[in-house]
Amino acid sequence: MKAFVVEKVGEDEFVSDVQDIKTPKCEENEVVIKVTYSSLNYKDALSAMGNPGITKNFPHVTGIDVAGTVYESTSPIFKVGERVLVTGYDMGMNSNGGHAQFVKIPASWVARIPDSVSDKEIMTFGTAGLTAALSVNELIENGIKPESGDILVTGATGGVGSIAIAILSKLGYTITAISGKKERVEFLKKIGANEVISREEFEEESTKPMLSEKYSGVIDTVGGKILANALKQVKYDGIVTCCGLTSSFELNTNVFPFILRGVRLIGIDSVECKLEKKQAAWEKLASRWKINSLNTIVNEISLYEIKSAYELLLSGKAVGRYVVKIKE
Repeated sequence: MKAFVVEKVGEDEFVSDVQDIKTPKCEENEVVIKVTYSSLNYKDALSAMGNPGITKNFPHVTGIDVAGTVYESTSPIFKVGERVLVTGYDMGMNSNGGHAQFVKIPASWVARIPDSVSDKEIMTFGTAGLTAALSVNELIENGIKPESGDILVTGATGGVGSIAIAILSKLGYTITAISGKKERVEFLKKIGANEVISREEFEEESTKPMLSEKYSGVIDTVGGKILANALKQVKYDGIVTCCGLTSSFELNTNVFPFILRGVRLIGIDSVECKLEKKQAAWEKLASRWKINSLNTIVNEISLYEIKSAYELLLSGKAVGRYVVKIKE
């Protein structure tokens, strides 16, 4: 079968390309998925670079998302021909991922694709869409309503940010987006942002422990100074979700937003969260949260275009979502 393979050729040297490798076979309580679509995520790009925090086993097939049909199954839960998807867990990290024509997966990682969405649509969402949905759900579950006030979305042109904006817009929220890409202001407004603030402006250091209340909720995808400054501007009883670190893994803040305004900071993990929680999020994305701007957000590529797309992701130049169409 064809697969996008990363190989370690030196102490800190890695090469990647499309190769012919052996098609996997089912073992106990596993399924082999015939892949139709996968997607690209920042974690995939790090894996392709040999980041030891992501992948330690080489040669390695990247791809933490996959959609397709069950080709072979030793599980009583899944039958051959069923449409399924997998996001997260160890797939594409230290076990081979979805950038291949076939992928072998433990049955406990597999979810069914809702009938109302195509394989391409579910992969346009992918891990980014799942993370966005989990983030939006935390705002709603904690009482943040459209009338509560503006929602701030950071890293707005990325996969999580752009899908979060589109979902929030459909649900009637007013959205302020932060982006470092001035040329993408119209794109952000097209998918639902009401206002766009430059990253440089928002990232400016403030020595004040608190700032004026502006946002009822925040969906943060970047961490660092942007998250620290956002916390200072959240309204009383506001909710902030955190799911990424593309700006920085560090957070230098103070306790005042938490003890004076009752702000809650909630971490979002879409990798190891329970399968039931993932399935519930997929059902929402396929129905009442299904967004109309998916075609605006998505870039479709082939296995042979993955390497150049990784370069865009790592350089911060990627916009929206990248889906990988897997040909037979």
